[in-house]
Amino acid sequence: MKNLLKKWNQISLVKQISIGLLIGIILAVTIPEVAKPVVILGSLFVGALKAIAPVLVLFLVMSAIAQHKSGQQTNMKSIISLYLLGTFLAGLIAVIVSFIFPVSITLTKGAEDVTAPGGVVEVLKTLLLNVVDNPVNAIANANYIGILAWAIVLGLALKSAPESTKTLITNFSDAVSKMVTWVIKLAPLGIMGLVIDSITTNGLESLLSYGKLLVVLIGCMLFVAFVVNPLIVFVNVRQNPYPLVFKCVKESGITAFFTRSSAANIPVNMKLCEKLDLDKDTYSVSIPLGATVNMAGAAVTISVLTLAAVHTLGIQVDIPTAIILSVLSAVCACGASGVAGGSLLLIPLACSLFGIPNEIAMQVVGVGFVIGVLQDSFETALNSSTDVLFTATADYKKKIKEGKKVDIKKVA
Repeated sequence: MKNLLKKWNQISLVKQISIGLLIGIILAVTIPEVAKPVVILGSLFVGALKAIAPVLVLFLVMSAIAQHKSGQQTNMKSIISLYLLGTFLAGLIAVIVSFIFPVSITLTKGAEDVTAPGGVVEVLKTLLLNVVDNPVNAIANANYIGILAWAIVLGLALKSAPESTKTLITNFSDAVSKMVTWVIKLAPLGIMGLVIDSITTNGLESLLSYGKLLVVLIGCMLFVAFVVNPLIVFVNVRQNPYPLVFKCVKESGITAFFTRSSAANIPVNMKLCEKLDLDKDTYSVSIPLGATVNMAGAAVTISVLTLAAVHTLGIQVDIPTAIILSVLSAVCACGASGVAGGSLLLIPLACSLFGIPNEIAMQVVGVGFVIGVLQDSFETALNSSTDVLFTATADYKKKIKEGKKVDIKKVA
């Protein structure tokens, strides 16, 4: 048994996850009823990640700010710029593709019991109110904007604290990071449970009726992940971006695809940033921030489903309105985490741009719930893997400017 565990630990985590994924598919397809109890492993894995992530963010950011030396440069401006650019371009690509391949949908019920925000102001107001949320409440509800705000304030307050106090906080931060490592080691079992849950869940047949919509939706996300994002990376570092892109998709995107939670994937992304040898002071802030505001996948979802409603109703759209939709979907996507239901509940807001009544817009949201199994998985995979990709891009760009040699092939 010891030799077996030793050999297992010698295999890379990505290969371990691949084995778990394969076993999960085989079990779900061949003996679904017997495999159903294994689903609990997926729930435990996601639950553990969600539980540890808020504490990890609080202590990492607080420690980084408290230990920060005056004059020490960070890349946050560059990273935030990349986040905003990537989200806007994703929305724009979705609009362009939706015009080239217009999709009409069969409207469905199923979203009558949820309440969508009334406008962009309401979305942004919710986002700002989350900043001043009670710190204990922010941690309990995984409100990362609130956690970041309080961690930064506490970090600044502790800058003048004795070194012994700073050391204690750093020790807590290291201890939580170690706990994260233990949880991530369980990823193969967790992914196995999650994939069994996905395959044995009823309703996958209903996806076939929305095949064309899914092709446009997923096609846009894949185009952003493998064409738009690599172009952004290349413009910044002037090197072949694909080794880094594939590394982020493989080690961040796969787990995000199955957990369907950017928050749950924060510990995974932190570990990947450490493996890529990025600046800890920067990624400890940029990764949780990205999980909140870097929402390229959400921008794609909002744009594609809104224009599907537009085409279904036969509404004519001019170019200026299409560009406004790109901007609106990007702004809404950045505020998606502050609204219960995420990107789908922001569709009525975008539909209002074309005068579509709320009753019809909520039927579009119902369609979103039907295809949510795949839509949310691809969306989260794109969002989460891009957090690491853009953090790494800004870090490598800074190193290159400083005259340091960076070889993406070797790093990734």
